[in-house]
Amino acid sequence: MIKKWHRLDPVWSSNPSEVQSGLPHSQLPPAWQLLLLGDGSPTRHLQLLTGEATEVDVLDMSVVGMIDDGAPIELQEVPGPRLRRQVWLRTASGQRLAYAASWWNAEHVDEYLQNRSLPIWASLARLRTELHRDVRGIYCGTSPALSKGFGEPGILWGRHYLFWHQGKPLTLIYEVFSPYLQRYLGKL
Repeated sequence: MIKKWHRLDPVWSSNPSEVQSGLPHSQLPPAWQLLLLGDGSPTRHLQLLTGEATEVDVLDMSVVGMIDDGAPIELQEVPGPRLRRQVWLRTASGQRLAYAASWWNAEHVDEYLQNRSLPIWASLARLRTELHRDVRGIYCGTSPALSKGFGEPGILWGRHYLFWHQGKPLTLIYEVFSPYLQRYLGKL
């Protein structure tokens, strides 16, 4: 049996023009927009924000084949059969900052995630893999499982994006950030 992944139940989701132009600062403060809409590495940003190394707790790696897996529509762009990886991103001291699910071509995932316990950014940086992060959607919503996992109540913000490598989609990533980050990025 394939383990479920944690998708937000959105109370709001972006349209493509909002992803490109950004949101009014009254809806989403600028610092949060940098994290959610920026094309930089969230694991690196989390490390810079907290002053601690960002580490990964791998929850699951499941072959999901060719099913849609309840993932964003862009999953169709990732060649199959697919493997789904789920992780918590946390500080070295144990504070969970983000949850991520990613879908990879199962036949090539080991080329890019040679050490599966490392954050994706660290794995790809070691290989000097050139990438383009193509943010496709942002959301705010709820997830009892993620709120419990973060140990933080409140509305959650997330996003999904494709990583492109050599003109082809490499992986689809769905991330949700902990309300704990308000300590660094300001109130939502």
